[in-house]
Amino acid sequence: MIPLYDDNPTFLRPYVTLGLIATCVLAYFWQTTIGWGSPELTAYRLGFTPAAYFEPQSVSPDHLLLPPLLTIFTAMFLHGDLFHLAGNMLFLWVFGNNVEDAMRHWRFLFFYLACGVAAALSQGFADPNSTIPMIGASGAVSGTLGAYLLLHPRAKIIAVIPLAFIFIPVRLGAIWILTFWIGLQLLFALLSDPADPGVAWWAHVTGFFFGCFLILFMRRAGVELFGSVEAVPAGPLSRTALRRGLIKNKPKK
Repeated sequence: MIPLYDDNPTFLRPYVTLGLIATCVLAYFWQTTIGWGSPELTAYRLGFTPAAYFEPQSVSPDHLLLPPLLTIFTAMFLHGDLFHLAGNMLFLWVFGNNVEDAMRHWRFLFFYLACGVAAALSQGFADPNSTIPMIGASGAVSGTLGAYLLLHPRAKIIAVIPLAFIFIPVRLGAIWILTFWIGLQLLFALLSDPADPGVAWWAHVTGFFFGCFLILFMRRAGVELFGSVEAVPAGPLSRTALRRGLIKNKPKK
């Protein structure tokens, strides 16, 4: 199921969401055109390698271009191929703006990076001896999905279901799409071997639930959990939204 957009208005311009998408896109083209001679070598030098973090003595010094802790952050902006990049950026575009709206800009940036760190470390704990680098924004984006689910479970998501060469459009509540998504991630995580190269399923699962946890404390004042798309933000944002016609001014009872 591929989400395309939602019917959930925002009250702030998503500068951080747009900046993260632009940075990942630019990093991908740098990685595939300049980098260090090849995308694979770039991934090894800037990706997060669990063995380099948990057992640095077991890794060649030539591998440690940066301190292992820093590679957790650089890895978030690299991707394995164009489909990996496009999938992560599409999910971030659809769901990130509303989560940023609920936190404001700098707090959302911290939230996004924190979810990425938690996701990477969880996958590393699953196989601390792995010398295969992890790259991608999937863990951080998964945290954004978890926060969106708690904030706007009733928002409608327009998505397509690919069947062979046919794409079937659907309009479903966020609760159905996101619970289906995390259910699949959890199933694949339980069935997969962490030592096998491929998708870091546990990073997806951890990022999602860590995002659910963080949104409990990081949402700005006046933002309620399990809200509807008609929810009015607190403070001067309410007046701005009213002027723009995004919400209706309902008389008090």
